[in-house]
Amino acid sequence: MGRVEAVAAGESAWSWEQSRAEGPGGGSVVRRILLGSQLRRLRESRGITREAAGYSIRASESKISRMELGRVSFKARDVEDLLTLYGVADDSERDALLGLAKEANVAGWWHSFGDVLPGWFQTYIGLEGAASLIRIYEVQFVHGLLQTEAYAHAVVTRGMPDAPRAEIDRRVALRLERQKTLVSERAPHLHAVLDEAALRRPYGDRAVMQAQLRHLIEVSEHPNITLQVVPFSFGGHAGESGAFTMLRFPESDLSDIVYLEQLTSALYLDKREEVAQYERVMERLTEDSPDPAETRDLLRGLLQLI
Repeated sequence: MGRVEAVAAGESAWSWEQSRAEGPGGGSVVRRILLGSQLRRLRESRGITREAAGYSIRASESKISRMELGRVSFKARDVEDLLTLYGVADDSERDALLGLAKEANVAGWWHSFGDVLPGWFQTYIGLEGAASLIRIYEVQFVHGLLQTEAYAHAVVTRGMPDAPRAEIDRRVALRLERQKTLVSERAPHLHAVLDEAALRRPYGDRAVMQAQLRHLIEVSEHPNITLQVVPFSFGGHAGESGAFTMLRFPESDLSDIVYLEQLTSALYLDKREEVAQYERVMERLTEDSPDPAETRDLLRGLLQLI
């Protein structure tokens, strides 16, 4: 699937499809985005074209575009030359941006899973780990952040029936590693809305499903986790377009991002009007679903049926 590149002035920095890795395997995604956006603002404020900026660092216009979108690593020399071109002479401002460039190139923990991690999903893991609020709607299965090891193994095996056992184990290990962010010192708040179909569809045997439901009941008591289930009895609902994830970050310079996963790539949206539509859908799903306490009762009821 091809990529739709947002390179025109004023276009969203993240409304593009990513089908392969760009740059290093596990740089700090958020810091790359922040640095890129600041470099873009500096360039535009000086009325300098991408072509001229590229010429100053012996690179192409497309290289400047990728830098400003946060999709490549940053060389200190390139950042220094661009800051000089943009007239940034203040030492403290230069040092801050150069420090950001250095931090942006630090490999993330997921770098060691590069053998089983698609490049387009590396971007998501970096964003997920930096988010302060994660809102998800899922209809096919329990979301990866809430899966037990046995359930995750069943999901991965179902999706990759021909994969060797070692690869499946690595993918499950990656999923469990991601879950550690929910119990970390700076854990985000997770608000998950699951369609009842995700809980009715069996992955693994009876014991696996029972353990998964008990796990959901348990984690829903955590102060940083809000879990709701849209019951079949409600009928049609606002989540008709399918699963999605919304990420919010503590950095004020970074807008909310909607993540839409596809079979071989992913779409990231941050245009205000697009994010607002998903915001409204999430609000409607929240309003139309039983509250967390009632959801736990629903889960207990499903547990008795298995």
